[in-house]
Amino acid sequence: MKKPELLVTPTAVSNIKPLIEAGANAFIIGEQRYGLRLAGDFKREDIVEAVNIAHAHHTKVYVAMNALFHNDIVAELDEYILFLQEAGVDAIVFGDPAVLMAARAVAPKMKLHWNTETTATNWYTCNYWGRKGAKRAVLARELSMDSIIDIKENAEVEVEVQVHGMTCMFQSKRSLLGNYFEYQGKVMEVGNRKLEQDMFLFDKERDNKYPIYEDENGTHIMSPNDICIIDELAEMIDAQVDVFKIDGVLKSAEYIIEVTKKYRKAIDLCVENREEYEEIKDELLEEIEAMQPANRPLDTGFFFKETVY
Repeated sequence: MKKPELLVTPTAVSNIKPLIEAGANAFIIGEQRYGLRLAGDFKREDIVEAVNIAHAHHTKVYVAMNALFHNDIVAELDEYILFLQEAGVDAIVFGDPAVLMAARAVAPKMKLHWNTETTATNWYTCNYWGRKGAKRAVLARELSMDSIIDIKENAEVEVEVQVHGMTCMFQSKRSLLGNYFEYQGKVMEVGNRKLEQDMFLFDKERDNKYPIYEDENGTHIMSPNDICIIDELAEMIDAQVDVFKIDGVLKSAEYIIEVTKKYRKAIDLCVENREEYEEIKDELLEEIEAMQPANRPLDTGFFFKETVY
């Protein structure tokens, strides 16, 4: 039985080697101008250094180009993709078809991973983009376990699933979403907006705090809980899901490293010694719960929610 790739989002180049030692097989990095919701902002010199470190330790680096590009940035794509090819990155993560067209023109051998965040919900669509050149489909976070397994059984491309971390609930190109809510006098209010970090929307009715931040791509509102299914990996491993992703956006480097260690242990045991995995999986979950930041409870996302048609 094969082990899924463990894909992690580092916050800086200095985290690459510690994450490799923690058990990561691959990294997704990039810079804000081209990539969405990255754990860290990696400029060109950072990408080159990250690739060199990763390849020296037989791990992979993927660069995010999954933003939506207006015409003024589309003109930059060819040159940026050529740079990534020369840097030796292992794949580009894209959502906008403009990236696909640019890669076809200037780097036809570059591997592509299709990620539109929310629309990879069925195997037919995954295979469609596979025929267009994508080698991997990043599945939407709103899928149940049964749907994920069905997609994997019928997909002609690699399948990537997020197993840990927060998810994006809403994105706007506007940078004044907090001002909008305050002006309208809505129930939700923005906390700590002026600090430019640790911002959140507070929903009194649900007693939820939604992390919110703004960058070059606009305003991002994230889920109130973190996904964690370290104790529910067996079914997807048996289905041979190709990639498990730990998303470290808005988390510390230390947190990401420790979570990676625990998922590495869980994956290895689940493949090599299923009985031992079953014995310690609850303990691993408890250890992660003890590490969680304040106001970030764990849940299982949509994995076990009933699909309504």
